[in-house]
Amino acid sequence: MRQVILDTETTGLNPNKGDRIVEIGCVEMVDRKLTGRHLHYYINPERDIPDEVVAVHGIDNEKVKDAPKFRDLAVEIWTWLEGAELVIHNAAFDMGFLNKEYEIFAQENGESFVKLESVCGVLDTLKVAREKHPGSKVSLDALCKRYGIDNSHRTLHGALLDSEILADVYLMLTGGQTALLLDDAEENEDQGEQVDLSALGDAKGDLIKVLLTAAEREAHDNFIAMLAKKSGKDITWP
Repeated sequence: MRQVILDTETTGLNPNKGDRIVEIGCVEMVDRKLTGRHLHYYINPERDIPDEVVAVHGIDNEKVKDAPKFRDLAVEIWTWLEGAELVIHNAAFDMGFLNKEYEIFAQENGESFVKLESVCGVLDTLKVAREKHPGSKVSLDALCKRYGIDNSHRTLHGALLDSEILADVYLMLTGGQTALLLDDAEENEDQGEQVDLSALGDAKGDLIKVLLTAAEREAHDNFIAMLAKKSGKDITWP
């Protein structure tokens, strides 16, 4: 399974009132192991960044005045995220901003808007944490404290740093350092040690399939064709 742990920083809280993304940070995980691949950009939001927001993430107008605009990165970001499960803390917030950016991008290119989740799965670690620890604080900082994850270098919010921290939090929320346990099992394979998977039970149930309507499929195909034209390369999804 390919997962992308994702975080954004923005000019405010509401993309429907003109707030835009100023930073995106992603790290890649395959089979619960970080691959070392990441995607990270500061983004010119084409509007002023309020002082009270700068105090949170430290990104001011000067820092992003020469940064690329989202339209310049839209194809690369979409292609990087395609087919992955996105792991996000408070997914509604980040997905709302990403989809608004792609809505603007589609409008600028005269195309129908297609939501990012049409090519990605989404896992919200905030929801997972609330279900696992009802009544407790479930902010990223609170979860780091609960699980003994060092975030002492996190003095301001930052998209790439937060996505790296969230990767550790996600592993602990969903069963601990599975990747490390599997590594140990592989090293000890010659000694006959094996991982006991009996507690997982018999997972034979069919997955629920959600099919697109003809109109949704046509809009999706048109949007992909536009992305391919912009990038000058074929873009396909499995």
